[in-house]
Amino acid sequence: MKDKYLTVTALTRYVKRKIDTDPHLRHVWLKGEISNFNHHRRGHMYLTIKDSQTRIQAVMFAGNNRHLKFTPENGMNVLIQGEVSVFETFGQYQLYIQQMEPDGIGALYLAYEQLKQQLAEKGYFSDKHKQTIPRFPTHIGIITSPTGAAIRDILTTLKRRYPSAQTTVIPTLVQGASAAHDVKNAIELANRTLDCDVLILGRGGGSIEDLWCFNEKIVAEAIYQSKMPIISAVGHETDQTISDYVADLRAPTPTGAAELVAPSQIELKEKVHHIKQSLNRTLHHLVSQQQQRLSRLQQSYAFRYLDRSIVEKEQQLDRTTDQLSKSLAQFLNSSKKDFSHLYRRFMRQHPETQIEFVAKSLRTLTNDLHKRFSQIVTDKEQSLTATVEKLILLNPLETMQRGFAIPYTQSGHIITSHKQVQPNEHIAVTLSDATLNCRVLSIKENT
Repeated sequence: MKDKYLTVTALTRYVKRKIDTDPHLRHVWLKGEISNFNHHRRGHMYLTIKDSQTRIQAVMFAGNNRHLKFTPENGMNVLIQGEVSVFETFGQYQLYIQQMEPDGIGALYLAYEQLKQQLAEKGYFSDKHKQTIPRFPTHIGIITSPTGAAIRDILTTLKRRYPSAQTTVIPTLVQGASAAHDVKNAIELANRTLDCDVLILGRGGGSIEDLWCFNEKIVAEAIYQSKMPIISAVGHETDQTISDYVADLRAPTPTGAAELVAPSQIELKEKVHHIKQSLNRTLHHLVSQQQQRLSRLQQSYAFRYLDRSIVEKEQQLDRTTDQLSKSLAQFLNSSKKDFSHLYRRFMRQHPETQIEFVAKSLRTLTNDLHKRFSQIVTDKEQSLTATVEKLILLNPLETMQRGFAIPYTQSGHIITSHKQVQPNEHIAVTLSDATLNCRVLSIKENT
């Protein structure tokens, strides 16, 4: 009978499998308002998507949100593409966001304004951080696409105006998803390996999407941290990018940058980049093949459910780290309380308190010792007086003062018996005030 009852885990897994295998829930397009937004320190974004009647929990993992061109905020209306699944630990369904952009305002324009305000508050645009462009540079570095029109304009102008300067082209992508990282690496490479007096960073005109890599934060930080002065020459005169604000000098066009940096005509050195173009084509071909292979793997059943397991563990890890932080805070508070208690106990046993207590006891013992010593002296004085009185009573001189005398033989011994002397023998009789020399006339024994 009990076999017909399911466990909560079994039921949740069944519901999760049903939802995960529903093709309509694998690609969901949704719009709504953001609330309860939380950008976790591990990079994941947790939020609620709501409308006027209901709401749904959502998560956008760091692997997806790192490509966002704006910062989500509470109250912002957004357009979302993602999939619905079940977070098995809590048994709740939620939306896993893969792409997101603002609703009603261009994502690129919003990202541009947000980053511009953020960097301005940090002082990236301040004049005090601008480096001086050398008037007579001997080595000029050029960071741009090796195949675009910008490099031709720059090199032609430098050759015409300042042929004595050495020029070095640092090729980079200037358009596309990986262009920002490529530009950043090129700036760092120039600072690390080249001895340039100035760098020109530029490309030709285009739409805001074409110029977007020069509005990326990593490019702005690379320009700001560059030890070499940089001239930004991106697009046409009406185009303005974040790079223009951060750079040490802005040129309206790539040709204008060459005119600003070159005081006169220079000699160009042609750069051979056909091999690099071939390498780029080969690399793009390999990337395309790997992308197709990855796409096939992502559509496989095993890979999809492995991904679900991984993302659930990611959420569990986030919660565990939060619990660990709370436990650590509680431990610190408990330790502080224990320390406070021990400190109070220590203060009660402080050496100064002990010294005061011992000093008080010493004073008491000293007073008792003085009293005891005085009592002993008094007792000894009384005993001595009594002994002296006894000695006085036993003193022979005192006896002789009452009329008695002490006889001595000629050898000086006290005579206590008549047997010690003979008739006609001389003896000495000591009185209290003199000694008498006598002769024994006769001896009469007492009976």
